[in-house]
Amino acid sequence: MTSEIEYFVIAFAVLLFLFGLVSRRISGTVVTAPMIFVTAGMLLSPEGLDLLSFSSSSTPVLSVAELALVLTLFSDASKIELQTLLSEEKLPGRLLIIGTPLTIAFGAIVAAFLLKDITLAEAGLIGAMLSPTDAGLGQAIVNNTKVPAKIRQALNVESGLNDGGAIPFFLFFLILARGEALKWPVGTFIVLAFEQIGIGVLVGAAIGLAGGWLSSKAVRVGWMAGLYRKIGFMSLAVISWLGADLIGGSGFIAAFTGGLITQAAGKIKATEEEIILTEAEGSILSFAVFFIFGITAAARIFSISWPIFIYAVFSLTLIRMIPVAISLIGMKLHTKTVLFLGWFGPRGLASVVLLLIAMEETGGIGGSETLSLAVITTVFLSVFVQGATAGPGSEWYSRIVAALPTDAPERKKVGETSTSSDNLDHQT
Repeated sequence: MTSEIEYFVIAFAVLLFLFGLVSRRISGTVVTAPMIFVTAGMLLSPEGLDLLSFSSSSTPVLSVAELALVLTLFSDASKIELQTLLSEEKLPGRLLIIGTPLTIAFGAIVAAFLLKDITLAEAGLIGAMLSPTDAGLGQAIVNNTKVPAKIRQALNVESGLNDGGAIPFFLFFLILARGEALKWPVGTFIVLAFEQIGIGVLVGAAIGLAGGWLSSKAVRVGWMAGLYRKIGFMSLAVISWLGADLIGGSGFIAAFTGGLITQAAGKIKATEEEIILTEAEGSILSFAVFFIFGITAAARIFSISWPIFIYAVFSLTLIRMIPVAISLIGMKLHTKTVLFLGWFGPRGLASVVLLLIAMEETGGIGGSETLSLAVITTVFLSVFVQGATAGPGSEWYSRIVAALPTDAPERKKVGETSTSSDNLDHQT
């Protein structure tokens, strides 16, 4: 381990401990954990106090970021029953199936129009990287029981699954951008993209089927202790990720698919303790990712141009809100409900990890710096603006809902769906 990485680990561990000391005190305020870790990263960066310096593309840094996303993908996917999602809970299903692809498309179109020095593939890459949402940044909404369960559940389920849905688009545009730079034939990068996606799905499904069946069998015959069932659940995420990567597939798609299949194959849903263990590990790693993001952002924050800033504002507003509004046509929701759902689609962990990967893979192409700045600016604004407005926004919306008729769609009772932010109240 290099001295730079050692200093990073020490600094992060100290920050994590100090944050733990005040975590309950800041709970309920407008201050969130991502704000603190991003700010600390910027403060300790070479542009700040110059106490930490390392390349964001270094292997240890990328590994931490990728593992954080892998655990998040697997644990979120493992809590979703697809049949229930598609048949009963129409709101999250619409946000995912209609809203996410439209958000990617709108994001790419606006990026191609505003940011003149990028290719169409790079514009698509920006749209894909900024389509996943992060419920952890708006946790005050998820934990506010005055906000209807239907709305909280929709934001949570969307956040849990749309990162997995965005990754195939990200891979396709990443390979397309690299192929354009290297002048590959069109057929080459299309085949490569589908190979990575297909292999990832197959590996994740195979490991999910085998792991889910073996785990449930071992539990039923009394061979598997509770602690090791928890450890095994987390291990399957890592096996899916690295197994697919070793044979040329997408480890992220494998982890997401593995999570979906594991709970179905086991015929018994993962226990809350298993999920919490995986989420706890993922939460610590996600804090590390925001710390890394702060260090990375500090080096570029003063290079932001007006077109990039305008794009970031559009990304958090119209590029998100218009697809949400389109996806909800016919549901008879109040206009302010649609605006609420559209505004609280914060960009966080998944966007940062995908950015770090893109920075590593596209460092030599012409639009890589513009691409990085667009994502950094959007995530930075999201962490601070949407994070700070989550608490006041949820209180405002709860008053709106209280004035609605009792038969309003927003007030319809639905079953609560557990998600990562339900169990990690220390992030607020």
